[in-house]
Amino acid sequence: MKIVIGSDHGGFGAKDFVKKAMQKLGHEVVDFGCHSPESVDYPDVAQLVAEAVVEGQFDKGILIDGFGGAVALAANKIPGARAVAAYDTVSARFAAAHDGANVLCLGGKTHGELVLGEILKVFFSTEFEGGRHEGRLAKIVGIEKKYSK
Repeated sequence: MKIVIGSDHGGFGAKDFVKKAMQKLGHEVVDFGCHSPESVDYPDVAQLVAEAVVEGQFDKGILIDGFGGAVALAANKIPGARAVAAYDTVSARFAAAHDGANVLCLGGKTHGELVLGEILKVFFSTEFEGGRHEGRLAKIVGIEKKYSK
């Protein structure tokens, strides 16, 4: 799978581990920044990653900030992005299986490498279940269309 990754300064420290863990799982990873611990605005990185996923340049994306929530807020402003902050393997599994999430958001300051590694394994090995969840995602698309005018 081709994965795009990005972080703000709060997620910078965890990003290298996440990149290497994804490569060990056999995925191609492209890093959209940030490239230092200097302060950056998370909406800028989230927009780049979400747009690249929605446009089909990548299969899925990973965003990392201090706790995973801020980048999810920003990424979800891009129509077609389904960014979910996963805090454990249960939320990672449901994000993939039920929500068809295409951007995984993680907390670089709230999770250690062991937990991050398990979240990555579960999220990227779980298939979207479809079925009743497809109708719910269609409703989300309807909301996006209503408010993108």
